[in-house]
Amino acid sequence: QVQLVESGGGSVQAGGSLRLSCAPSVYTYRRYCMGWFRQAPGKEREGVAGFDSDARTRYAPSVKGRFTISQDNAKNTLYLEMNSLKPEDTAMYYCAADPIPCLYDDTLVAAAYTYWGQGTQVTVSS
Repeated sequence: QVQLVESGGGSVQAGGSLRLSCAPSVYTYRRYCMGWFRQAPGKEREGVAGFDSDARTRYAPSVKGRFTISQDNAKNTLYLEMNSLKPEDTAMYYCAADPIPCLYDDTLVAAAYTYWGQGTQVTVSS
C-alpha cells in the first residue's frame, strides 16, 4: 500500500504561481510512475502531468508551457510548479502513483493509476 500526501494548494489571483508537493510513503524513484490530476466540481478527473517508466514527462495541452512536473529523488517528493495560473485551473489536485512499468500513453489516464492522495485545493480568482 502506498500513501500519498499532497500539499501546497491555496488561493491565488490569475497570473500567480503555486507549487504543489506530493510525499509518498515509499521510495518511488524508478519504481513507480507518478502523475498529477485535477478535478473541478461537476467535471471528470483529468490528467495534468506525469512521468512514465522511462521518466519521460507528459502534459495536458491546457497546461503545457505553464506547469512543470519534477521529482526530487533525494527527498522522495513529487512537485508540480504552476505558473501563469488561470481561473480555469481551479480544481482539487491529486497526486497518483502506479508501479512500473507504465506506458507513456497512459501517463494522463486516471484509470491507469493505483494509488491516490487525498487532494489539495487550488483556487484561482480573476
